[in-house]
Amino acid sequence: MSVVINNAKNEIRELIKKSVDTAVRNGQLADAPLPDFTVEIPADRQHGDFAANAAMVSARAFHTAPRKIAEAIVENISGDSKYIEKCEIAGPGFINFFLNDSFYADIVADVLDKGEDYGRAGRNGERVLVEFVSANPTGPMHIGNARGGALGDCLAAVLDCAGYDVEREFYVNDAGNQIEKFGKSLEARYLQLYLGEDKIEFPEDGYHGADIIDRAKEFAAINGDRFVEADSAERQKALIDYALPKNIEGLRTDLARYRIKYDTWFFESTLHNDGELKETIDILTQKGLTYEKEGALWYSATRFGAEKDEVLIRANGNPTYFAADIAYHRNKFQLRGFDRCINIWGADHHGHVARLKGAMDAIGLDGSKLEILLMQLVHLIKNGETVRVSKRTGKAITLSDLLDDVPVDASRFFFNLREPGSQIDFDLDLAVEQSSQNPVYYVQYAYARICSIVKNLAAEGISPRACTREELELLNTSEERELIRFIGEYSEQILSAAKGNNPSAVTRYCIDLATLFHKFYNARRVKCDDEPLMQSRLSLCLATRQVIGNILHMFNIDTPEVM
Repeated sequence: MSVVINNAKNEIRELIKKSVDTAVRNGQLADAPLPDFTVEIPADRQHGDFAANAAMVSARAFHTAPRKIAEAIVENISGDSKYIEKCEIAGPGFINFFLNDSFYADIVADVLDKGEDYGRAGRNGERVLVEFVSANPTGPMHIGNARGGALGDCLAAVLDCAGYDVEREFYVNDAGNQIEKFGKSLEARYLQLYLGEDKIEFPEDGYHGADIIDRAKEFAAINGDRFVEADSAERQKALIDYALPKNIEGLRTDLARYRIKYDTWFFESTLHNDGELKETIDILTQKGLTYEKEGALWYSATRFGAEKDEVLIRANGNPTYFAADIAYHRNKFQLRGFDRCINIWGADHHGHVARLKGAMDAIGLDGSKLEILLMQLVHLIKNGETVRVSKRTGKAITLSDLLDDVPVDASRFFFNLREPGSQIDFDLDLAVEQSSQNPVYYVQYAYARICSIVKNLAAEGISPRACTREELELLNTSEERELIRFIGEYSEQILSAAKGNNPSAVTRYCIDLATLFHKFYNARRVKCDDEPLMQSRLSLCLATRQVIGNILHMFNIDTPEVM
């Protein structure tokens, strides 16, 4: 929370407590302890800068109507106040507080003093792991991964700003059934190159994408036909050993282009190779939570809230994806010591949420500390119509395709405009439009406009200077105060977005901030004959630019100085 806003809230709380004590001594209120009450920013700022519900929550304690309690509190508020200008009673007993010029001046001064650190909370000691995208390495990333990438990266940034010790992680599924399927698919395409498609049947459940054909051709260009007569297991291993690292490197490259940098790329194969998977299954067995049926090993998932029991080890001896997932999340919590783990998944994984959280409880960990955000679908829109395939390739649109057509700034900004649980229509035409209708352009233009103000004044020999509090108190018009109040709420926006795992709230805040700046700019001339007023307005411009810049930098979006 902003230091200035926090100080103002504390001042209001102390004034109310002292006033109640006075009212009790005067016999206006019964001798009873004052219940806990809130001091909040009202939805309608015409009702004041802050509203307190002290009278509303005290009716039972004082055996008096809230309105009468409020009257007693307001009557006895006294003493010097740094920020409080006046207070009024509203409705059945809310007390509204109006703040003076010093409050607004201090917010501007606080932003300019803290600079890049404005809005950042102190470290709270909680370790949080955000796992996102984690696309199957058997093929390219799709549009859902593009949205998940923006949401995950921006959420991690917001959590970091809110004081958490955050790490970003990509889970690489380089083991299990999908890799077997990958090997069989590559094998079929490789053999078809030499023996013909009519002689080599492609697996019905194989990966049919053109990327499999491309990898098989690349492998053939290097190795020729020398694996045609090889043993199938040897051939598949050679193909996987060639293609999988290529695919993983492609994921890294595309995500780096998308400005996402992970702290850890965690490979599923390590769980198999170092014994963690077996250890995890042993824990479940020792707790009496596994049983054998039809040659497979099952986990009694229904005992922990799931709809049905789950297979851990198939009859063929291979562990399931779910078994590996339990071991992976045990690794996160127990072995690496994260206090909280957040996963961003597609909505089609909703059935997996309860069983995985239950599995954490089953192995002795706290499933409530595993938070899973289910991300809804993305609809790409062009010329008012839904787009499903790339005109250039005729194939499903990938993250790479998107970044070829849409700037990274727009992609990251647009995908973070809505909560994860809401569907999103991504307008490809709007994303490249240079107008105020394009939200990222609109925000960047506000930043650039402030840079232009500073540059134009500099050309006339006018440079920003530090303003005194008295000079900053000149910022008292409705447009100036509205903008300053909103700037002061930034820290609270960060904490709220972090608490709700909703970074899109900060994106929308940034748009609203740009709107308030444009409103101020159109109503009040920065350059004027009154030099102190001009400098104070210039300080407000710089404070606004600082907050917009802090948000855009946090979200890895450019801050152009000229547009």
